[in-house]
Amino acid sequence: MMNAEKQEIKVRRVSSRKRSRDSLKSHLTPAKKRGSTSLGQCPDSTENGVFTGAMADIKATEYCSDNEDLFGDYDSILGDSSFLAKLDCAEQDERRHGLHCAANTGPADQPDADFTSLRSSKDSLLKQACDDVLTDSILDDFREESLKDLPATQREFQEEVLEGAKRDKRREGDKTSTPFRNTVEEETERAFGNRTASSPKAKRRVTDQLKRALLCNAAAPSSVSRTAVLKEAVVSEEISFAMQAMETVSAETTDLGPFFGLPTKVKDLICKLKGIKNLYDWQETCLNLDCVQERRNLIYSLPTSGGKTLVAEILILRELLCRKKDSLFILPYVALVQEKVPGLKDNRAMQNKPFISLLISVLLYLQVRGLASFGLELDFMVEEYAGSKGRFPPVKRRNRRSLYIATIEKAHSLVNSLIETDRLDNLGLVVVDELHMLGDGSRGAVIEMTLAKVLYASKTTQIIGMSATLGNIKDLQTFLRAENYTNDFRPVQLREYVKLKDSIYEVDPKEEDCFKFSRPLNFKYSSSMQKIDPDHIIALVTEVIPTHSCLVFCPTKKNCENVAGMICKYLKEEFLLHKEAEKAVLLRELRNSGNGSVCPVLRKTVPYGLAYHHSGLTGEERKLVEDAYSDGVLCLLACTSTLAAGINLPARRVILRSPYVATDFLKRSQYKQMVGRAGRAGIDTIGESILILQDKDKTMAKKLVSAPMEICYSNLMHDNGKGVLSLILSLIGLNITSSLEQVKDFMSATLLHVQERQLCVERSLGETVQECVGLLKEKGLVAVSADARGEILQVTRLGKATYKGSVDLTYSDELYKDLSKGLESLMLDSFLHLVYLVTPYDLISQCKPDWMIYFRQFTLLSTSEQKMSAAVGVPESFVARKAAGQTVKKNMNPVVVKRLYLALVLFNLLKETNLWSVAEKFQLSRGFIQTLLSSSSAFCSCVLHFTEELEEFWPFKALLAELTRRLSYCVTAELIPLMEVAGVMESRAKQLYNAGYKTLAHLANADPSALAKNVENLYKKQANQIVASAKMLLNEKAAALQEEVDDLLMMPLDLPQL
Repeated sequence: MMNAEKQEIKVRRVSSRKRSRDSLKSHLTPAKKRGSTSLGQCPDSTENGVFTGAMADIKATEYCSDNEDLFGDYDSILGDSSFLAKLDCAEQDERRHGLHCAANTGPADQPDADFTSLRSSKDSLLKQACDDVLTDSILDDFREESLKDLPATQREFQEEVLEGAKRDKRREGDKTSTPFRNTVEEETERAFGNRTASSPKAKRRVTDQLKRALLCNAAAPSSVSRTAVLKEAVVSEEISFAMQAMETVSAETTDLGPFFGLPTKVKDLICKLKGIKNLYDWQETCLNLDCVQERRNLIYSLPTSGGKTLVAEILILRELLCRKKDSLFILPYVALVQEKVPGLKDNRAMQNKPFISLLISVLLYLQVRGLASFGLELDFMVEEYAGSKGRFPPVKRRNRRSLYIATIEKAHSLVNSLIETDRLDNLGLVVVDELHMLGDGSRGAVIEMTLAKVLYASKTTQIIGMSATLGNIKDLQTFLRAENYTNDFRPVQLREYVKLKDSIYEVDPKEEDCFKFSRPLNFKYSSSMQKIDPDHIIALVTEVIPTHSCLVFCPTKKNCENVAGMICKYLKEEFLLHKEAEKAVLLRELRNSGNGSVCPVLRKTVPYGLAYHHSGLTGEERKLVEDAYSDGVLCLLACTSTLAAGINLPARRVILRSPYVATDFLKRSQYKQMVGRAGRAGIDTIGESILILQDKDKTMAKKLVSAPMEICYSNLMHDNGKGVLSLILSLIGLNITSSLEQVKDFMSATLLHVQERQLCVERSLGETVQECVGLLKEKGLVAVSADARGEILQVTRLGKATYKGSVDLTYSDELYKDLSKGLESLMLDSFLHLVYLVTPYDLISQCKPDWMIYFRQFTLLSTSEQKMSAAVGVPESFVARKAAGQTVKKNMNPVVVKRLYLALVLFNLLKETNLWSVAEKFQLSRGFIQTLLSSSSAFCSCVLHFTEELEEFWPFKALLAELTRRLSYCVTAELIPLMEVAGVMESRAKQLYNAGYKTLAHLANADPSALAKNVENLYKKQANQIVASAKMLLNEKAAALQEEVDDLLMMPLDLPQL
């Protein structure tokens, strides 16, 4: 436009409400809104202003922001067609104007002799000029109209049209039209001149395109940003394209879409929520494998911290968004198998038992919190299955897909429920983290059962396994019918060292001695310091802290606390000044989590930036310590091997205090997990691990660092074949098999069958199966009937309750007897009787009662509670004699006595809800009490499902449902809704409640900025995560209710007809 550079432009931000435009109305404004022109009138274009040199004096034009009020008063253009009518009138007027000029123009009127040749063909040219040529006068009307009258999208279109006209004029040179058109020769010349640039039909399409653009603009709501609409369209198109590609994919087709078959929005979210801009080369290679594109099963193996989880998450998102199928993410956890527990003599007896729920809750919290934001943005549900959480079968959603994040045991129950309801085909993908845990005792057996059922019952469900590098990965491939991808990638280079006496040696398996001298340890020790720290831990840690981070792995929990306290004694005062304010906040939060109490060791070590980390901490303390370490507030953690197996907390230097876990020498897999925490991606260029050795351990250490990778064996035969028994019971109960031959056929598809030669030495797998079926008959869990086809296997009522409740076969009969006896004299004056019935059997072996405490607590019980205790088999006289140190002649059942003691701990916890005071009252560690609480909550949920299958136990259904809820959170009733949100612990729930956020709806609708401002020590990132989790949970509850409504209103398919 002429002199456009002189115009001053101001951007005016306005609300999205309609604005008055009276001062801006023109002949382009619809008649009903302008109020001065009737519908049938066509305004004269010459009456409107033209852009001239006088624009320098024009008032600054104000433009509306493009994402606000896009159309303003033009949003009703569909309801008022006057504008389009005027456009047609303008065309007709222009044609009449051309005919009028042609009729009144003769040869004498032309002063230029050069146009004589044109007159000879005047008739044909007149017709062509009038019929086909849309002259510049119509475009001038739009060019002359102030662009401030047009919405943003119309203005953009108009600018493109004008820019095109300018280019045409530059090409035409002297033949370009002028603002004055008085002769038909000039019109004819313009027609000939423009014909070389564009056809008349192209000219005519300008109005058609303009009409269509205006109609589209008018149809769009004024409150929606054009950018947002376009982005939504792009995402929808990409998802549609990816779905089509998934359906037609072949081995040659690896590029399914812009981001591995996903819309670019997913890539943006990964960058926004995870801070990951680019994938590692191995990740891209893995995602582009033919087996991945063709949805074949895959096992991929990499060292710790290699980025395995991100690949799994991308595959999960592709399944949810592109294939519209549910996904299951199984998060195993390597249990604390060899840590010492007070009162436990045989360390191996506690394998896979304690503290599992506590640490799994941390892992699940991290995954649920991380994926909840994706779910909100991409419209899928994230459902947690851990402890007492999860519905069986899951809610059947019609319009949204679900991602189930589950523990090993809950994943097995979930798959069982899907098979039972014939919905397993809705499960498109199963991802197993730490697949090598197939070789981890009873929990490995549960993983094998779950995967074997998926393989047998569904031909469309894909299985993806993430594993450490194993020596027999081919066995797992055969079992899962999967391909394998292996890579030794680490984002940060790892250097392994050992320390012998005062020297550091680099680990080099190629060396004859395995260890190559690196450097002497340069640190001056006094004689007193040498006695306290003979392993030179202080020297090793002060080389890196506080500038860098350090992990010190210790063999026992007590050693963790001692090491942290010892290091503090010899640190300089400058350590106290490092992030002093942040450490004060951490201590305050620890005090709040303990209701005013804080661990004496942490009170001493935290000011120096140190802490310990083991199962003795409560869940809330663990989370605070881990977050503080991740944020750099703490620079050193003295920890047990649990941290290496579960939480991803890397460090610049990792120190192994000893090559032992308790009294057992390290396995290679444990060693690799620990040293694998060395090196922080994006922060460090190298990571270091140092194993402290004594001379006596040197030979064993050489084998440790140079040994081949361990072998993963099936554990279905673990613990006298308990896994095989449980598997056969559930197969019969789910109607997967109904005969002995079918059971044998199923077992041929297990990992146990693949490794039959190594594991079934004494008798074949077929003989083992037959023996197990006979044992199930003896226990009354399976019955045999006969028909024409032969013997038919069926589960009994007790058998069905056992497998549906996920109750250990060892305890199913005992549980049935306890519940039956309890029903005869159920005491409902308090929770004590119910709590006793749901106290886990597998924790009884870890209980060693303090008889004085036992007697003191017994005397505080009410009369009815003491009667209940006597009824279950623990009279007051027995406890009094034991407290007095007297012998008891009558034999008492030790299981009942210990179980009641643990029930008293839980009973006090439910009454007081103060873990610290209960721990002090019973002289137990805080971590053990929290483990007891978590295990009881999970077992209570199992007992609830057990009683649901047995009609005689109907009173327990309502009672145990409420008790499960109380045990899950163990807080006052008003805090329970807030505690359901991932990441909200008791102290945080109290803060939120006191700040006015009292319900789930309050959190879901909260402004994260306001939330962070109103709640002390809550950062914006944490506030965002809490709000996202609350929204996801609220959506899940609302969706479940809506599904129930839809089911109620749905017309029955078998409705009788006339």
